Amino acid sequence: MNAGEIALNGSMLIAIPVALLAGIITFVSPCVLPLVPGYLGYVSGSANSKTKVMTGALLFVLGFTAVFVSLGVLAGTAGLLFIARNPWIQVVLGALVVLFGFAMIGQLGFLQRTLKLKISPKLGLAGAPFLGIVFALGWTPCIGPTLSAVLVLASDTADPLRGGILATAYSLGIGIPFILIAAGFDWAKSSVSFVKKHIRVFNLVGGGMLIAVGILLMTGLWMRFTNWLQVVTSGFQLPL
Repeated sequence: MNAGEIALNGSMLIAIPVALLAGIITFVSPCVLPLVPGYLGYVSGSANSKTKVMTGALLFVLGFTAVFVSLGVLAGTAGLLFIARNPWIQVVLGALVVLFGFAMIGQLGFLQRTLKLKISPKLGLAGAPFLGIVFALGWTPCIGPTLSAVLVLASDTADPLRGGILATAYSLGIGIPFILIAAGFDWAKSSVSFVKKHIRVFNLVGGGMLIAVGILLMTGLWMRFTNWLQVVTSGFQLPL
């Protein structure tokens, strides 16, 4: 089975959009979005060139993507070795996703602790990927719940490649808006302004999404629906 077939396989048809949306929700969260101008300043150093700003932004995104994809592969491997679609494990994982959802909407303070790591902004472009790694390892209150939920979905796939694909989708959800802002797209900047004004609504929607996914996992409906999708899409082929 090639990567394209895996990406279109059953649960991945749902899990990939969920992971992508989780990344977008992470980007618009109150501990990421307001810091975007600062991140852009760090990764570009004192350079005013748009090319250097874009290069720094891309290196920053590659830095945190490397971390998230590694975690996704590890989660998929753990699922393959230990979970193997055990119904009780599904219940536990679903309960964890529900907890992460409540954490995202502002509940469960013990899940909202932040590990802060520092890196010198004087490194400029050379330090951009390292700043991305620091960002990924920071596990702020806004990154932790969504990333953890994606890793739960990755472990549920019981496949390292699928876990990596889900983590890539999550990284794109964070990275694409960041790069668009770095590129200077006016509509992206205006969208950020809109999100800042309604950021609480986005947190509630994101938390609600995680809670819904967790309930589906706990009740077994997630597996039933993805199995049904597997049957429906088994004969589907992409046109070349």
